[in-house]
Amino acid sequence: MPSSHPASRRSLLAQGAGWMALSGIPAWLSPAMAQTALRPTPSQTEGPFYPIALPADHDFDLLRNGSAAYNKGQVAWVEGVVTDTKGTPVSGAVVEIWQCDHEGNYHHPRDGGKADPSFQGFGRVAVGKDGRYRFRTMKPAPYTGRTPHIHVKVRLDRKELLTTQLYVAGDPGNERDALWRRLDDRERVALTRAFAPSADGMRAEFPIVVQA
Repeated sequence: MPSSHPASRRSLLAQGAGWMALSGIPAWLSPAMAQTALRPTPSQTEGPFYPIALPADHDFDLLRNGSAAYNKGQVAWVEGVVTDTKGTPVSGAVVEIWQCDHEGNYHHPRDGGKADPSFQGFGRVAVGKDGRYRFRTMKPAPYTGRTPHIHVKVRLDRKELLTTQLYVAGDPGNERDALWRRLDDRERVALTRAFAPSADGMRAEFPIVVQA
């Protein structure tokens, strides 16, 4: 056999290892395996307060309801990318969030109609080719029996891909919350995110992986 064959093989292996290093993929994981490594974001209950009818204003900014501005709580940006389990952005997906106001009230008839009318309470955005979404809201507040959380739903066309809840990392109410306690360690990591200070309010990065 020609002596150049082993060297050529070593060269190809070195090139492959270099590509993996540059792309951030572990050397032991082939590109094909890396594409199937993502686990879907854990699902959770929708809860009783999903809107019966969507509010007239249901854009990305929950701190403005029509011309009214909501000034309670801490401003927070919730953003991320919606991908499938291969890491491909899910273009055209629609992300919805809804949550209670600073006093713990939802815009829903079952919650007594006490929600602050200046808090939009529900938002919906469609993602582009990059899969990114972004909402301006407030850092979630607690209410009786629940730790702070934001409800999240993802749709594609007429198909519902995910319903879940986003929690605040380090909140003392998490350990007392029945739904949070049911999550295993991996699920808690996926759904419990840090709300970090930034120049224009708190910021939480919440990547979403769906079975598209």
